[in-house]
Amino acid sequence: MNDVAVVILNWNGKSFLEQFLSTVIECSPGTRIIVADNASTDESVAYIQENFPSVEIIENESNGGFAKGYNDALKKVDSKYYLLLNSDIEVTPNWIQPLLDCMQDESISGCQPKIRSFQQKDSFEHAGACGGFMDSNYFPFCRGRIFNEIEEDKAQYEESMEIFWATGAALMIRSEIYHAHGGFDEDFFAHMEEIDLCWRIKRQNGRFMVAPESVVYHVGGGTLSYTSPRKVYLNFRNNLMMLVKNHQGLLFPKLLWRMSLDALAAVRFLVGGEFKNFGAVFRSHMYLYGNLGSLLKKRSALKKSATEFNTKGWYSGSIIWAFYGKKVRKFSDLNQRLFK
Repeated sequence: MNDVAVVILNWNGKSFLEQFLSTVIECSPGTRIIVADNASTDESVAYIQENFPSVEIIENESNGGFAKGYNDALKKVDSKYYLLLNSDIEVTPNWIQPLLDCMQDESISGCQPKIRSFQQKDSFEHAGACGGFMDSNYFPFCRGRIFNEIEEDKAQYEESMEIFWATGAALMIRSEIYHAHGGFDEDFFAHMEEIDLCWRIKRQNGRFMVAPESVVYHVGGGTLSYTSPRKVYLNFRNNLMMLVKNHQGLLFPKLLWRMSLDALAAVRFLVGGEFKNFGAVFRSHMYLYGNLGSLLKKRSALKKSATEFNTKGWYSGSIIWAFYGKKVRKFSDLNQRLFK
């Protein structure tokens, strides 16, 4: 496993390092363990140096978020495979081997383990669950999680399968492919940058898999709470950025339709008294208007480099209609004929 570098991005996550780093080391024999620190102020680096001298440390100059933090750090890591790991994850014995087995197929660009909840260990976790998918309106969802509806893991999704996107919470990816595609888009700062990267790679016929034999447990919301208006803003903003960059076909009709759906979500926030979340959606749209020119330049560059779009993991239906209209709450209950 010397070809594998487990890279943990940390920002003021000393408490998570205290809780989980020793298990990562114990369960990852033969790998490089690297902590990339985003200019923490909580003595994280000193803690690692004192307690885990075998762990390599990369100190980034500033907190540039998830995207820039990893981009800056991975420029300094020479390994065949990167295994990006959130600091708030508990790994399990033999968690790496199923991922490596998956990567033996040279056509596979990256893969993820099964992500369960640390708090409710018999349930999937929001960030990735058992593999990521995308619907026709560019709403991401997972095998085991649709919007905020989380399924209990009853061994219903045990087969390895091709997916549309793999979670950045625990992502194994070929380093050559990561750098060939420019890594994460740093304008995202955090949230959905891994979906954007997977999408860009798939536009050159890349493939992503989930390997459920590998299991990890994710605390979730370790840096930013799931209910935070800041997270709402980043999710809505970054989703629109992804759409502008990667949508194939006429852009503006699809963009206007998607923004109309966002407006419905904003009204729902307003009616529910979630005024900060309403403001977050509004600000995400203002960001789009102000940065549309630069996004269109990225779109043009990606269009020129695209070859064959691998649509596997694409759901041609509407996950909103399935969830709210047809009351579908489980991935397995979705119309499987609508998956590509």
